[in-house]
Amino acid sequence: MQRSSETIGAIATALAKAQGALENPQKALTAAIHSPFPREGSRTFRYASLASGLDIVRKTLSQHEIATVRTTAIDNETGLIRLSTVLPTPQASGSPRTGRCARSPRPQPRTGWEPH
Repeated sequence: MQRSSETIGAIATALAKAQGALENPQKALTAAIHSPFPREGSRTFRYASLASGLDIVRKTLSQHEIATVRTTAIDNETGLIRLSTVLPTPQASGSPRTGRCARSPRPQPRTGWEPH
């Protein structure tokens, strides 16, 4: 089974052009984190919604004739969730580009900083 096209150049060129056209979403939302410690005050920060970021990505990809199609399937042998992303491009050779990723449905151990 072929996992990606041998003619990846067209999609790489289109993705590079799209990446250059991407803009950061406006940070229109504000959140506050309240400290459990009396000596520390609340911290506020501004952020962009996921929807606004996705709108920018979808618009930019479509302007460069790049579509994304994502599907999931469960591998019964391993219990992994398989995520496939296909990037069909009409200006290319006609064969879609596919990437696959496997994720475990079980929680993974946490690493790094954790609040005490």
